[in-house]
Amino acid sequence: MQTNDSSQPDVAGTEVNCRTSDLHVTEFAPLVAPRELKEALPITEGVAYTVVNARQAIREIIARRDPRLLVVAGPCSIHDISAALDYAERLEVLRRRYADRLFIVMRTYFEKPRTTTGWRGLINDPYMDGSFAMEDGLHLARELLLRITALGMPTAVEMLDPVTPQYFADLVSWGAIGARTAESQTHRAMASGLSMPIGIKNGTDGNVQVAVDALLSARAPQSFLGIDQDGRSSVVKTTGNPDGALILRGGKSSTNYHAVAILDALARLQAANLSTGIVVDCSHANSRYNPNEQPLVWKTVLRDREFTGNAVVGLMVESNLNAGKQPIPLAAAPLHYGVSVTDGCIDWEATEGLLAEAYAGW
Repeated sequence: MQTNDSSQPDVAGTEVNCRTSDLHVTEFAPLVAPRELKEALPITEGVAYTVVNARQAIREIIARRDPRLLVVAGPCSIHDISAALDYAERLEVLRRRYADRLFIVMRTYFEKPRTTTGWRGLINDPYMDGSFAMEDGLHLARELLLRITALGMPTAVEMLDPVTPQYFADLVSWGAIGARTAESQTHRAMASGLSMPIGIKNGTDGNVQVAVDALLSARAPQSFLGIDQDGRSSVVKTTGNPDGALILRGGKSSTNYHAVAILDALARLQAANLSTGIVVDCSHANSRYNPNEQPLVWKTVLRDREFTGNAVVGLMVESNLNAGKQPIPLAAAPLHYGVSVTDGCIDWEATEGLLAEAYAGW
């Protein structure tokens, strides 16, 4: 005899809870559909022009058809809209000044992967207070991308959650798949459907082959679960993304920005019949998570061009208005302006110096 009672007696006569789903879920909060957010914050003709032209320039650079150096510079993560706009306005001046040799893109990362726990970025927790107002976070992220790109400054974003790109990827010129997700089949499939060129990092342990395999996977047609513009669960079928680059970011036991490591990575790409260029991340394990070592990585890569030829097509640097990093306060308290709340960054003056040096030596 069937019953709807979720509690049934076991053989000993005690009550057993027979509920089998959502045991650790407290709420399902409806979210604005991507189409609704885009209608509220529409892309403009000028922004679309910047995005389309930047994507094409990056495609040409990573394919080595454009000799300019791709530079991705900006905060480790965005947490302060005013400071991000301040930084963007300054970087835009240098973007125009050095445009004949450098192609500068601003790092605007809204989602942060975590090894254990911690603040997961502007989209996940925009007020940094555990309220997790994700709809506000998506709104803030899209609005900021519109404002930065309206300056003429292309943007770079790490694609972490397979749902969130539907809300803002139309405004992004360079996408990245991080070290923690390079081996994830979901992220490889997502990368295969993204509309912008992508960079894929080697694994956190330094494994470069993981990223090479991910580039091959992202080039192939894929299918994965996602949402459409109306927020409906969908099977997303892709054509494959041919515009991928390998990002070297070091590993737990070693760096990989020296000439020997770059040439080894190049050989791996060639063995896989991938003709893409290499981008070196001056931060993370390559700098041993010490922002003061980023300039050393930058200078070494530029110096080693004599040995690596045109293998390296780009450099990434974590940079902010002011140097270092600061903890997120436990209670409401003011943060230092223009200072990272995630990885430590070099300051604006150091950034200006590195860009001037790259321009002079490229």
